[in-house]
Amino acid sequence: MIKLRRKAMIEETINIAKAKKHFSELLGQVAFGKKHILITKRGKPMARLVPADEIDTHLGNAKGWLEDDDPFFDAIDEIVEDRGKHSPRVLKEIFSDNVPA
Repeated sequence: MIKLRRKAMIEETINIAKAKKHFSELLGQVAFGKKHILITKRGKPMARLVPADEIDTHLGNAKGWLEDDDPFFDAIDEIVEDRGKHSPRVLKEIFSDNVPA
């Protein structure tokens, strides 16, 4: 049986400059102090540091919502496969500029 951790976790919010400067220290606080840290850029949330051993409670991991043979999964697999073939426009522009004439 999987138990979800429901501890009241206080999340510290820091800006990206402070996170860069103290990254190693922050990782220690998260890994060993079980702290959560929200990293912001100009006041907007950009990333969250959480302990690696915490259970992932992402909705995508929920069991029982769809049957394993649901067509939804075929559609997702097709999308993921197509994304592997996709080359972003920005990269196309960068590489086309570097091609000798």
